[in-house]
Amino acid sequence: MATRRNVRYSPLPIDDDDGDVGRKYDPRFDYAPRNFDKVPWKSIALAIFLLLLGSLLLFLSFFILTGHMGGEKSQGYGLLVLGVLSFLPGFYETRIAYYSWRGANGYRFSSIPDY
Repeated sequence: MATRRNVRYSPLPIDDDDGDVGRKYDPRFDYAPRNFDKVPWKSIALAIFLLLLGSLLLFLSFFILTGHMGGEKSQGYGLLVLGVLSFLPGFYETRIAYYSWRGANGYRFSSIPDY
């Protein structure tokens, strides 16, 4: 059983500068409906690139592992891992972008991070 440490907690100091006890204004949380309509083109291009790169790496690993292409099995497994690591995020964001474009319920372009 783990031992408990004797930790003495003290309250945090109160900021007396603002004088307002209520909420402060934070511009990060300003939200307008037009934010839903903004299309993150760079993120979509990156997602499509990752999807195509992952597909290419998966096909190459398949051909190496089945013997249709020259190479060792370790190269095939390496390409398989890299293909999965690039295919999955590309597929995920491309799917969100496609369903947002189609107007499916629950999918919005705001779900895709903008770079």
